[in-house]
Amino acid sequence: MSSKLTKRPRIGITIGDATGIGPEVVLKSLQDASLRASCNCIVIGDGRHLRNLAEVHRVDLEPVEIHDLANLPAYFEMGVDDAATGKAAGENIEAAIKLWRDGKIDAICTAPISKTAIQLGGYSFAGHTEMLAELTDTKQFAMSFFADKLRVVLLSTHHSLREAIDLVKKEALVELIKFSDRELRRLLHRDIKLAVAGLNPHASEGGKFGSEERDEIEPAVRYCRDELKIDVSGPYSPDTIFLRGHKGEFDGVIALYHDQATIAVKSISFGAGVNVTLGLPLIRTSVDHGTAYDIAVKWIADESSMRAAINLAAELTQNSRDAA
Repeated sequence: MSSKLTKRPRIGITIGDATGIGPEVVLKSLQDASLRASCNCIVIGDGRHLRNLAEVHRVDLEPVEIHDLANLPAYFEMGVDDAATGKAAGENIEAAIKLWRDGKIDAICTAPISKTAIQLGGYSFAGHTEMLAELTDTKQFAMSFFADKLRVVLLSTHHSLREAIDLVKKEALVELIKFSDRELRRLLHRDIKLAVAGLNPHASEGGKFGSEERDEIEPAVRYCRDELKIDVSGPYSPDTIFLRGHKGEFDGVIALYHDQATIAVKSISFGAGVNVTLGLPLIRTSVDHGTAYDIAVKWIADESSMRAAINLAAELTQNSRDAA
């Protein structure tokens, strides 16, 4: 490999669940010459499956480097949860972390997996985030979404709405604000400004529509601002704060539950949003969508989010190098 190539960020790309659109969006993304010029991409998964897809759909596989795990059966049904493909998806993630530990890649970008399938395949994790945290011995981590100037960090992820409301506590918010300030500074390499979304309509409008803002959120924001000197404010009405973040008024917005974040991100920037796991010792990005089983055999999936995720992984890696 030439010295010029070795200087480019090396991004390991896992193909996700093979019965979904993961392999499709990966292969489609890597047809982009400008993307390949910005980084070295190493696709992690079953080489035979990727070659078969490329042949059937007339995709140029020549510029694609494959780390072949040969871990899929010769035949499996598309668009359904399957123990064999779930096991392979988990193995792809484990291989990516090993490549990173061995110094062969700088960051990882993951195509979507099925939580049901990986559990059928013998893994007990709720999803990518939890699995990556365990594989890297990471104790504090959080899901976030980057969509241009909008960056959202989630207080809770895969909980029922009732459970998520119970998790809105001062202590948890203080820890997340501190964590978000540290991690976004590390990734962006500059001072940042944070906002916290309210939980209730109009951020409860002075207690008219709920008490969580008064009892939990406001004290957390005040403590972080006054005692820890973090540039944070809120709570703000959740129906406007994400648009304000998208316009660049804030560098990060704290969302209080899963759909509060994802509805905003996907409404504003679907196809351009990128899932970023904060707190890991390496950069990890992913798409903002799922396996899309319903269209997995049609070869009509939009690869925009995967392309954005690969580009962001390369950009954040280069930012870290420049700051070193």
